[in-house]
Amino acid sequence: MRIRDLIKMGLRNLARRKTRTILTVLGVVIGSLSIIIMVSIGQGMQQNFDKQIKELGSLTIITVRDRGYIYDEDGNYSGSVEQELNDDLVKRLKEIEHVRAVTPVLNKSVRLLTGKYEGWAYITAMDSEAFDDFDFPGLTMGEYPNQEDNSGIVFGANAVEFYDTGSRGWNWTPVDVDLEKSKIILKFQDYPTNERKKEFSVPLKNIAKMEETNGIYDWNTYMDLEYFKEIYLKYCNTLNLEDRKRAIKTLDDYTEIRLNVDNIDNVEDVQDKIKEMGFQTESDMQYLSPMIEASNTLQMVLLALGTVAMVVSAISIANTMVMSIYERTKEIGIMKVLGCVIKDIRKLFLFEAGMIGFIGGIVGNILGFIAAWLINKYGQPLFKALMSGNYMYDMTNTTFAVIPFYLPFAAIGLSVLVGVLSGYFPARRATKIRTIEAMKSEG
Repeated sequence: MRIRDLIKMGLRNLARRKTRTILTVLGVVIGSLSIIIMVSIGQGMQQNFDKQIKELGSLTIITVRDRGYIYDEDGNYSGSVEQELNDDLVKRLKEIEHVRAVTPVLNKSVRLLTGKYEGWAYITAMDSEAFDDFDFPGLTMGEYPNQEDNSGIVFGANAVEFYDTGSRGWNWTPVDVDLEKSKIILKFQDYPTNERKKEFSVPLKNIAKMEETNGIYDWNTYMDLEYFKEIYLKYCNTLNLEDRKRAIKTLDDYTEIRLNVDNIDNVEDVQDKIKEMGFQTESDMQYLSPMIEASNTLQMVLLALGTVAMVVSAISIANTMVMSIYERTKEIGIMKVLGCVIKDIRKLFLFEAGMIGFIGGIVGNILGFIAAWLINKYGQPLFKALMSGNYMYDMTNTTFAVIPFYLPFAAIGLSVLVGVLSGYFPARRATKIRTIEAMKSEG
């Protein structure tokens, strides 16, 4: 039998039983549509997680704070402990395998003044030589502190806003200040002004600003650690004796020590080694783990639902083909009498089953794109409820369903494959019908 004749006969047989064919195709449509929706939602979640992970900053960074927070095996807070962070600990941390870089950190809140406007910033002072190792973002203006000139200050994209504090009421509106052209003065605010010998301030000359990342860098202000100590000691000298001693003592121990690990896979191992040294640590990984687990679980559930729908459609195709054989028993006998080989009879039934899968896959793809559009447009309330336990999952400007380029082809291919596999045993059964019995049949 020529291929053209086989295709023509197969399509005619499907068209002859329109209702049954449509119902069977509908089962495949539901199966392929389910696969497309489930996979696209999984892809959307994965894409959003990857995006937000990048925005959080490097996942290879570990932080040891002067106050370490303790969590039980279930991740519940169970207390805190004071931790002594000094140069000796910095040296010990540098010796740990897989540690790429280590820097001590001092944090201070400062006032920023320009004309009649005032702002506040949270200084993160760290070794400027480690900026590259910690993957700092690019700059929109200025330069990072370096060995030649470490006196710079680097503002995150949203690190500081200035206000007219002299205006009435507390509902101040931020004012635009040109960081490049304005004369900005930094003042420490650890101790009351009236206890100082004299006012102390630092004119900021080398100002830089980071590109916006929507992550942790946007809200911090960075300085070189040695330069920060230099100006802070000058500030201490303006205080009375008692306050000076207390202020200088804050430089003895660091607020934080930050480590950058060479690979994300080694972060937990390094954290375990630091814990064996008696120190509590933090990293983005411990906060992202619940998100990743929730994402993987939900994707597995979605895939299982899609698989169940496809299995149901396979059963539907098999049932249709079996019923078709019973109804066409005499037709099969006539084909054998006319000399049609068994292989061609098998091909005919497999073609019909495959066509049902192909048509269902095409329609399922069309409906899948429509469903993805509807999910992205109206699905936020549902996904917000599903991800309510993950406070780090941001729903703003989120695409919930993403159909990768390969998915439509994979869905059609899977539908055809399911159709052919479902029709194999009925087709095989059709070839085993005896010619004499088939001719006696009234079907």
